[in-house]
Amino acid sequence: MSESEIQAELERLRAENAQLKSKDKGGLTLKVSEKGGVSLYGMGRFPVTLYKNNGSASWQVRRRLRRSSAKRLQAEDEGVGL
Repeated sequence: MSESEIQAELERLRAENAQLKSKDKGGLTLKVSEKGGVSLYGMGRFPVTLYKNNGSASWQVRRRLRRSSAKRLQAEDEGVGL
């Protein structure tokens, strides 16, 4: 590859990288199933699903939200996007 081809490819990859980083992640979303379960998406790789008979559900959600917020703040302090 010539120098100009390498520069063109580098610019293309930088533009693609910037586009991927700028996509909106969607934030937190809730979905309610027919069986009464509530799934919380956007806090990690997998959703958190809570069921009606789970007595400590609200405590679990608050704890996970605090962890997620703390991780997000730490990443912002370090200059890393999530």
